[in-house]
Amino acid sequence: MDLATILGIVLGFGALILAFVMEGGHLSSLIGITAYMIIFGGTFGATLTSYGLKDMLGLPKLIMKAIKTPPDRRAVLVEEIVKLAEIARRDGLLALENHPIEDPFLKKGIMLVVDGTDAELTEQILWADVEAMEQRHARGYGIFQTMGGFAPTMGIIGTVMGLVHVLSSLKDPESLGPAIAVAFLATLYGVATANLLWLPLHNKLKLRSKEEVAERQLIIEGILGIQAGENPRMLREKLLVHLPPQARATEPKAAPAGARAMAPGGE
Repeated sequence: MDLATILGIVLGFGALILAFVMEGGHLSSLIGITAYMIIFGGTFGATLTSYGLKDMLGLPKLIMKAIKTPPDRRAVLVEEIVKLAEIARRDGLLALENHPIEDPFLKKGIMLVVDGTDAELTEQILWADVEAMEQRHARGYGIFQTMGGFAPTMGIIGTVMGLVHVLSSLKDPESLGPAIAVAFLATLYGVATANLLWLPLHNKLKLRSKEEVAERQLIIEGILGIQAGENPRMLREKLLVHLPPQARATEPKAAPAGARAMAPGGE
């Protein structure tokens, strides 16, 4: 669970509400059913028109993806790739065909190598897969960016509608203040949800996408290294640059003995 996402949303809305109360406001004055309907109904409706029903039905899944913290598998992948490199160097590339590989993308690349695909073509195929993934991700997090753009506009529309109602009731001056306050609730909801909910979710999912692309970049470099017959120890050092410094310091401890045993010529 990504506490930063949850705490960020709670802190953002909580700070606004707390500041409002400290200024002497009443929470009941922030409740406006019609403003909710305009902001959420209008925002979801406009976004549905922009995308599609399938995309909108996938919003809960995208929100959960932003809330959950994905495991950092890069260190594990480095060791798995090095192990595959050791097997390939000792028994040949064909020995990798029946070796169990959990990661689908890594398995796909290894199968391309085993099938004798040219290194340049292998790289092109794998990067095409990454680009397709980026496009799928961009469509997903782009929904929240779109919602972040529509919400403030819907807020302005709601406020204008409220003011139209206020101006049509000028015969009762005492009701003008509360009516104007209710009218501006829509703008408040629109700006608040855009900047504290929709746009932050867009940024978080965009970050998740970049992290996944970086992971696949590591895999591609590892696959190409295996195909080129690189020394497993040198390949590990090459891949460790993708890890944070604290992880690089710990990873080599588990593998040097095996690497020395597998490498011919006492390397």
